[in-house]
Amino acid sequence: MLTGIDLTGGKNKHAIELIDIGSDPRWDVFVGDHPFGWLYHLSSWKKVLETSFRHMTGHYLAILGRNREILAGLPIYEVRSYLTGRRLVSIPFATLSDPLVTDRQSFTALFEAILDQFCRGGKTRIELRTHQALDSIRNNQLACTRFYKHHFLDLSRGPEALRKGFHRSCIRQRITRAEKSGLQLRIGANQTDLRQYYNLHMRTRKNVGRPTQPYRFFEALWDNLYPRELLTLLLAEKDEIPVAGMILLHFKTRVSAEFAASDERFRNLSPNHFLFWQAILMAHGKGYAIFDFGRTSITNKPLMQFKERWGAEAVDLPHFQYAHKMKGEGSPEANPMSYRLMSRICRKAPDTLQSIIGNFCYRHLG
Repeated sequence: MLTGIDLTGGKNKHAIELIDIGSDPRWDVFVGDHPFGWLYHLSSWKKVLETSFRHMTGHYLAILGRNREILAGLPIYEVRSYLTGRRLVSIPFATLSDPLVTDRQSFTALFEAILDQFCRGGKTRIELRTHQALDSIRNNQLACTRFYKHHFLDLSRGPEALRKGFHRSCIRQRITRAEKSGLQLRIGANQTDLRQYYNLHMRTRKNVGRPTQPYRFFEALWDNLYPRELLTLLLAEKDEIPVAGMILLHFKTRVSAEFAASDERFRNLSPNHFLFWQAILMAHGKGYAIFDFGRTSITNKPLMQFKERWGAEAVDLPHFQYAHKMKGEGSPEANPMSYRLMSRICRKAPDTLQSIIGNFCYRHLG
């Protein structure tokens, strides 16, 4: 037990504890019930990260009620790097990762517990990533940056109305072209399919000048999320050749297109548009309410425009930082010179070197 806090006007003391979510079934139930709970809060995501990246260790703080029920929670990951230093992140590589609180008092108690437990001396940087919990995170010790946007579609309008809202030439016509091109949709079912996707992913990351995530990360995604029906792999094929792929994450009412890749040689077939449309149809058909296009840097104008042309709504994804309060810190795009250099290296590197670069970069990211 870390501390006792009074959240009930002096009548009861609630405990803040570090809990082992791998062996404590209360946590995933709590995530499922919480209005801000999303897949990245689950114990499965902790397994993905700690299996893939040895420089990350997850800690889960929870406020417990009188009957040991979880009232609020805040995951925090220690990310260790000899290049970028030691920092605490909630939650690494997560698009939507609100603190699981519903009031400012609970957040303040959990944040103070983090400072007490992990930041003695006050030298560690803390990064908190939010989506819906903004009103609970007002704290004069935290600096807020708004470097990212999140795009999503409300699926309640139905496929026909959604399609009418797409940009005519850039989206609707390209979907029609893809449908007439003979592309076939296949649902990935094994590691061989995952490897086919990853080959496309490596090609795409090289084309856009980004380091490639290690394959072990995608293996961990598959091993921990696919058996729980939290992940779907889509492949677009032309004459049985994979030309594009997409990894969907789904939990509760949302489906999120977190990873998409394609073979530029088949660009004229519009396989990406084909997969996005098929994913939207699939999500609506299974009763999901929201289709997410994921996080986008505000400096990435082409990707912002691509998502807007699907009729997607955009909201801020505020990031809060403690200690280091420079605008955009932690994002490669925040330093244009280093970003351009990294893009040039990734584009020019031979395939044999691409994996080495990706492994090195992701050893320090989070």
